[in-house]
Amino acid sequence: MVQPSSVPPSRTPLPEDTLAAVQAALGAEHAAVWVYGLVSAYLPKEFDTPIDAGAAAHRSRRDTTGRLLGAAGAVAKPAEPAYVPPKPVTDQASAMELVVTAEQDATIAWRSVLDHSDDQEVRRNAVTALKDAATRAVQWRKLAGLTPLTPPMPGQPPT
Repeated sequence: MVQPSSVPPSRTPLPEDTLAAVQAALGAEHAAVWVYGLVSAYLPKEFDTPIDAGAAAHRSRRDTTGRLLGAAGAVAKPAEPAYVPPKPVTDQASAMELVVTAEQDATIAWRSVLDHSDDQEVRRNAVTALKDAATRAVQWRKLAGLTPLTPPMPGQPPT
């Protein structure tokens, strides 16, 4: 089971740029949870364990991020009712590609938090989230037979 990060019970408000970056990362977590639900319909039973683990990790990170925002006096943005994948999901290959995209999107969002915050607790959570999403992205790329297994700089937007 994924253990949530500790977040202090109360803290000072986050600067506006930090708050925007954390809210965007929360949005990436919401989207990743949704993606794992979608791809479960397209992947065979042998993928149940990594699907469950990925979904649980993103739910935990989403919840931790919500608590961090609440402790800073901000209201966490809710999930969208649905998300539009960049490409249609029609089979196992496209489902696995979407999971990789969701994990990559999470690394980019959490890297942005690092770029927009000096707060030690926020940065600690962002580093952990970035590392975890990058690791899952590599695992899914390997399962899908995609290369390279990792981008040169995880968390950097594609050029």
